[in-house]
Parts: sequence; C-alpha cells; structure tokens
Amino acid sequence: MSKIIFNEIQIKLLESNPNVDHVSERSISYTPDFKIRAVKENFNGKGPVQIFIEHGFDLQLIGSDKPNQCLKRWRKTFNQFGEEGFLMERRGKGSTGRPSSKQLTVEESLKKAEARIKYLEAELEFLKKLDELERQGSKKKK
Repeated sequence: MSKIIFNEIQIKLLESNPNVDHVSERSISYTPDFKIRAVKENFNGKGPVQIFIEHGFDLQLIGSDKPNQCLKRWRKTFNQFGEEGFLMERRGKGSTGRPSSKQLTVEESLKKAEARIKYLEAELEFLKKLDELERQGSKKKK
C-alpha cells in the first residue's frame, strides 16, 4: 500500500481518468482494460512510466514508482492467468484460494473428485432445466 494519502480534490481528479475504476484515500484501482493494454504495451517495449503518462496520469500525484510497481504486479498476473486474470475476482469469498501445496492421500483425492462430480452433475441438471424453461418460453411466444 502506498504512503501517499489522496485528498478529495486529488481523488476526484484521479477518478476523472477513464482508466481508473475507483480511488480511496490510499489506493487507486485501475480498469481491467487499462491493465491489459498496459501489459501488452509493456511487452511491446514501452516503459511503465511512458505508459502511465500517455494514459493521462500525473506521476507527481500518484508517485513516480507507482507505474513500475503496478506493471510488475500486472505482468505476473498476465503471465499466470492471461487476460482473464484481470476480468475475474480472485480474492474474497468467491476465490478458491491458493492451491494446496501438500500432497493429498488417495482417500482425500477420491473425496475431492466425488465432490466435484456431484457439483458438475447438479450444474448439468440446472442447465437442463434452464434449457427446458427457455424452450417452453419460446413455444408460448409463437
């Protein structure tokens, strides 16, 4: 987290940038589209500072080290998850968390596989019902 604390005027100024999702007193959240574009431009040879300046950021406001920090983090995400890594939330309740580094026993692996099968079967049943409801709905419209 940055040591910079933004005041209300700075927050409004940052939020007016189309590449910013939202701003708090201590952090800036960038749009997924900007992150993807920035990483691709960086892979094509543009420097982090140049990318941020070209996209309307004032380095005196956000800090001169911010572009390098962000691009370093975003490149890692891009290499690990691709563009999808910026479009899905990987933190909080919806996250599956870090992959377990311990080896599972045969029994644990079997339980995990059975649970996944049960989940996928339930998902398939749901999709079948949804498909049936959509067909019934389209018949009524005719």
